Amino acid sequence: MSLTQSFERNTKELIDDLKSVCANYGLGNDGNEFKIITQVFLYKFLNDKFAYEVKQIDPKLAKADNWEAAIKQYKQADYDMLLLQMTESTARLKPEQYISYLFENQNQAKFSELFDNTLLDIAKENSDIFSVITDGGEKIMLFENISKYVIDKRDDFCKAIVNKLVNFSFEHIFNEKFDFYATIFEYLIKDYNTNSGGKYAEYFTPHAVAKIMASCLVTAPEKNVTCYDPSAGSGTLLMNLAHAIGEDKCTIYSQDISQKSSNLLRLNLILNNLVHSIPNVVKGNTLLDPYHKEKDGKLKKFDFIVSNPPFKLDFSDYVEDLKSKENHQRFFAGTPNVPKAKPEGMAIYPMFIQHIMYSLSAKGKAAVVVPTGFITAQSGIERKIREKLVDEKMLRGVISMPSNIFATTGTNVSILFIDNANKKGHIVLMDASKLGTTVKDGKNQKTLLSPDEEQTIINTFNKHEAVEDFTVVVSYEQIAKKNYSFSAGQYFDVKIEYTDITPEEFTEKMEGFKSSLDSLFAESKTLEKEIQKQLNGLKYEI
Repeated sequence: MSLTQSFERNTKELIDDLKSVCANYGLGNDGNEFKIITQVFLYKFLNDKFAYEVKQIDPKLAKADNWEAAIKQYKQADYDMLLLQMTESTARLKPEQYISYLFENQNQAKFSELFDNTLLDIAKENSDIFSVITDGGEKIMLFENISKYVIDKRDDFCKAIVNKLVNFSFEHIFNEKFDFYATIFEYLIKDYNTNSGGKYAEYFTPHAVAKIMASCLVTAPEKNVTCYDPSAGSGTLLMNLAHAIGEDKCTIYSQDISQKSSNLLRLNLILNNLVHSIPNVVKGNTLLDPYHKEKDGKLKKFDFIVSNPPFKLDFSDYVEDLKSKENHQRFFAGTPNVPKAKPEGMAIYPMFIQHIMYSLSAKGKAAVVVPTGFITAQSGIERKIREKLVDEKMLRGVISMPSNIFATTGTNVSILFIDNANKKGHIVLMDASKLGTTVKDGKNQKTLLSPDEEQTIINTFNKHEAVEDFTVVVSYEQIAKKNYSFSAGQYFDVKIEYTDITPEEFTEKMEGFKSSLDSLFAESKTLEKEIQKQLNGLKYEI
């Protein structure tokens, strides 16, 4: 087992241990369990990140047998200077906020209060960097009072948590790269990141889909670019995009109506060395109150946008508000009517597509997950959106994915690629629906793409290759003539197989066909007479 695999196993064991503590105190599968698990995990991560960084700054601490005992010898001015030298991705901690301090003081009276106050103080003292904000300007702090979720024996619960934290250290894995943290993050939230209640994009976008979207968007070196997701969920798409660009070469912006999702995204940013973007994580309604704006009040334009928006959602409470004069350009294709019987069946994803198109910079690129029905709809908002993408030369391509690529929905999905700089055309339409292997995922079927299949999709799309029964490369004019269809299958050539035969063989085949037809006609007449005879007999009996 490699060192990385060992760290991954140990990290997952820590997560399982924390879940076990929650279960032992009646919080297993409780609605608040994820708050405890994610916050405790984050506290441990930040504690060890602090230890790692102070040792990088002061080699004496790295050589010390007990760095915490050594750092206590610092004068206050020296300690403050040490904090000033730390990177912004590291939380500033006081000695009494270390996990070791809590471990040493776990037997004091009202330990749960000490535990909670430690987390609250860390959150308050680091709020400028680590707080998520709401569209109303309120700060959502890094930590909260978590022992309140335990009804009885709170001190014992907090002791049990601390005792799980002291036997493991993250210090050796801070040099690990994106794939390691993506695996850990997915394992951490796998029991909590569900689409309960249908809120914006809380479910987990499959890694294959996220990788394909990022790899097809980022085809050249980039620097100082902005990345945005208007329905960010836990941030899977943004993390893959940032990794493809380079975490130090981009700034992340997001908005999501779910506080739970915003908290998970913050955790994801911290794990992936994107702390500088946390102030741009906003909890709010993107369609009704888009938060990210320029100084003149106009909506901010972004270089890269990724999104896996909810497909259907009841937004009848505010759909009329979206028809304002200010939104006329943003929602150029209009808003859906409210179904009387099932308002929860309102298609909301076309609203996100329109918002994304409006939010792209002059050379901006976007990738959006859409239901496959969008690419051929012949009327309504969907049709108007496709027309604008073609007529204004914004379309780069479409990849139709295999069915059940999302285990949580039976809806077939495609990835829509938008590119404001793709004025020359050469649009790639791909039908990847036949790829993948179907496996059982709980009660659902799920299709998995192999690494080779993922790379085939990425390479073929980026090279603009036309491959028989897989991809076509077309112009804007060709799409317009095809009734603005984005379905690759409608552009595939119809295959007609030819076989060379002699005139004699042709005559023989035609005679054979004639003989067969004569036989069939004769049989048909016999059956007709028999049926007529039976009908006459039936008539006579009546």
